[in-house]
Amino acid sequence: MTETTISSFESLFKEHFKALAGFAFKYVHDLDDAKNLVHDAFISVWEKYDSLPSDTNYRSYLYTAVRNKCLNHLRDKIKIVAIEDAEEHLGVEDTSELETQELEREIEFAINSLPEKCKLVFEMSRFEQLKYAEIAQKLDISVKTVEGRMTQALSLLRDNLSQFITIAFLFLNFQGYQSFFVF
Repeated sequence: MTETTISSFESLFKEHFKALAGFAFKYVHDLDDAKNLVHDAFISVWEKYDSLPSDTNYRSYLYTAVRNKCLNHLRDKIKIVAIEDAEEHLGVEDTSELETQELEREIEFAINSLPEKCKLVFEMSRFEQLKYAEIAQKLDISVKTVEGRMTQALSLLRDNLSQFITIAFLFLNFQGYQSFFVF
């Protein structure tokens, strides 16, 4: 970064920070959170600053970035409150226990929602640890058919579990199912 770039970014920060914090406060209703979200937005812009087009409207770009940070913050906050409410209602003390139970239910539902032939191939591959050739032989179908059904099953699971994919990946790796979700 050149001295000019740093200076222009510093001017951008000084010029817009206060107004952006006020803008963020309208979303999150907490001044500290608002300031932190604005700082996060500036960090995101700083990381991309050199690659942004020279005609970028930084004011507009920053307001959009702050709005998105606020909406993500509110979404995450709602999830936390919902989990806390569910814990209180169900008497669950450990959040990870509740999250694990929810994830297991979602995975089971997604697998059970697969078309029957895809589900069978998926379960034989992932749960019985059979190779495609073994599955093909047991089901009296071609290996290409097995591959096609696995591709379809994984695609449907990816779509059905997209909001849980990161959590599912971490959970299943932690539980010892490293090959369960190989997309």
